[in-house]
Amino acid sequence: MRDKFILKCGHCGRHNYVRTKNKRTMTSKFAIKKFCPDCVGHHEHKETKISKG
Repeated sequence: MRDKFILKCGHCGRHNYVRTKNKRTMTSKFAIKKFCPDCVGHHEHKETKISKG
């Protein structure tokens, strides 16, 4: 029931973190303010899909 997803920086667009969520309880997109090592600052990171390639 838990899905993996990637957190993408809203400022530079880099994929920085991988997390999981329960899709039954959290139906909306996940967004959180986290540290981005490329931007060297705290920016909002949003949920994106993991490609199955």
